[in-house]
Amino acid sequence: MSNQQIITRFAPSPTGMLHIGSARTALFNWLYARHTGGKFLLRIEDTDKARSTQPAIDAIITSMKWLGLDWDDEIVYQSHRAERHAEVALQLLADGKAYHCYETPEELLQKREAAKAEGKVYKYDRKWRDAKEKPPAGVKPSIRVKAPLEGETIIRDQVQGTVTIKNSELDDMVLLRSDGTPTYMLAVVVDDHDMAVTHIIRGDDHLTNSARQMIIYEAMGWQLPIFAHIPLIHGPDGAKLSKRHGALGVQEYEKMGYLPEALCNYLLKLGWSHGDDEIISQDQAIKWFDLSGINKAPARLDFDKMKNLNGHYIREADDERLVEMIVPILNKKCGEISPAVKEKLKKAMHSLKERAKTILELAESAEFYVMRPAVDEKMEDEKIKGILPILEKITNWTHKEIEVKIKEFLTANNLKPGAVFPGLRTMLTGSHSSAGGIFEIMEILGREESLKRLSNT
Repeated sequence: MSNQQIITRFAPSPTGMLHIGSARTALFNWLYARHTGGKFLLRIEDTDKARSTQPAIDAIITSMKWLGLDWDDEIVYQSHRAERHAEVALQLLADGKAYHCYETPEELLQKREAAKAEGKVYKYDRKWRDAKEKPPAGVKPSIRVKAPLEGETIIRDQVQGTVTIKNSELDDMVLLRSDGTPTYMLAVVVDDHDMAVTHIIRGDDHLTNSARQMIIYEAMGWQLPIFAHIPLIHGPDGAKLSKRHGALGVQEYEKMGYLPEALCNYLLKLGWSHGDDEIISQDQAIKWFDLSGINKAPARLDFDKMKNLNGHYIREADDERLVEMIVPILNKKCGEISPAVKEKLKKAMHSLKERAKTILELAESAEFYVMRPAVDEKMEDEKIKGILPILEKITNWTHKEIEVKIKEFLTANNLKPGAVFPGLRTMLTGSHSSAGGIFEIMEILGREESLKRLSNT
C-alpha cells in the first residue's frame, strides 16, 4: 500500500447534529488525507430511513463547511447503493461463503429472551448454516455470512496496537435482511472497498465491528484497509461524553461564540499531540499530523481550556471579520446598526478583542458603542463636571488631544487619574471595566456623543 494514494473517509449517520466527537473524527481523517496528499471522502450513512432526516444531513454538511473540512469528490449516500450491497451478499451466497437463514424475527426474539432469562448473552446458534432440512414454506430468508469457527482475528491497529479477538466470539452476522435490505455491517464494507478507502480512522467503539467486517473483506478476497481506532472523548468528570456535559453539537459551539479555527485546534489537541505545542495553525496541523501522534488514553473535555484557546484566536482574528460576526448579535439586541456605528466598531475592535473569550462576550463588550448605557447615578461629581468645559473647547477631537487636555486639568487641580477616570469610564461605557483606553473610547464615540454621555443629557 506504500505507493497507493491514501484515501480516508468520514461516514456519519444523519440522525441528529454533528456531535463534537464525530467532528474530531472528521478532522483527523481530513488532516491525514491532506498531510499525505491523499483524498478525504464524505459518505452519509442514511440507510436507517426511520431515523435519518434531511435536516440532520444539512446540519452535518453545514458544520463540516463551517469547520473548513472540505471533501473531495461527490458526497456518497449509502441508501443509493442498496443494489450494490445486495449484489455482494448474493455473490458470497453463490460462493458458499454465506447461507440462507429461515428463522423469523419472532423466533430469534424468543431465543434472545430465553438466553436473557438464563443470564446468558445471546449468540446466533447457526441453525441453518449446514442444515439438511427443507426450508419452511412461505418464509423469506435472510443471508448470513459464514464466520470462521476457529482461530483468531488479528487487527493490526495504528493506535491500539495488535488486537486479537477469538473467532468463537464472532457470530454469523446478517448481511441481507429477509426484506432484501442490506445491514450496516455489509454496507460499510462494500462502500469502503468501492470508494478505495485505504485508512479507516474512527472511534474505538468500532473495534469489535472491525473484526466482524474483516470477515467480509476476507470472504470477498478484498485488501484490508489500515485501521486506526481513536479513544473516545470523555466529559470533564471522566465519564463518557453525554448530553449532560453540555452543548455537544458543532452548531451549538458556533452559537456559543467559538471560532472554527479555535474549535479545530482544540479538537486536534483532544487526543493528539506534537511535543508541547498547544497553538497549532491549520497549516502546521497538516504538516505535522500523523497517526503516531494519536494518544491511546481517552481525552477529557475541558471547557476552560477551550475558552482560553478561543480567546487567543479572537485576538489573532481580523478586525473586520470580528465586526461582521458581532453585528447580527448586536442587531438582535440593540436594533439595526447604522454604517457609522459599524465604522466605530471597526476602530474599536483591536482593543475590544483583547479580553473576549467568545464572540458573545465580544458583542457584549461592544454594546456601549451601539447604544448609550443606562447609568444610575446623576452627574454629581464636581471633578467630572469641571472637565466638561475643557472637553467642549476641543475642536481636534483625537485621543491624543483629549489626553493632553484632561492631564492638564488633573495637574492644575492636583488630582490623580484614579479620582476621575473611573467616573468618566462609567458615564461613557456603563462599566468600570470596559475594554479600551478612556481617551481612545472618547475619540471613537465622537465629540458630540461623548459630551452627551458625560453631561448625562
